Amino acid sequence: MRNVNATSFRKDIFGLLAQTIKYNEPLNISTKEGNAVVISEEDYNSLMETIYLSSSAETKAQILEGMRTPVTECLSDTEVAW
Repeated sequence: MRNVNATSFRKDIFGLLAQTIKYNEPLNISTKEGNAVVISEEDYNSLMETIYLSSSAETKAQILEGMRTPVTECLSDTEVAW
């Protein structure tokens, strides 16, 4: 995570935002009152999707079960009916 103070952020806002978007690297902006974090929209949407999926006990259980399944027991991409 890149760290900048509010003055530096203000001076290079467009460049810093472009880097955050391009590289999906969060930006920590420090101020006297506290800090703020800027993330790309892609990262934000991923976080929201993770929260949504985790909020369903059934979906969460299915994900955890899938994580425990050995790769050798999984279908190859050519076997999946898309």
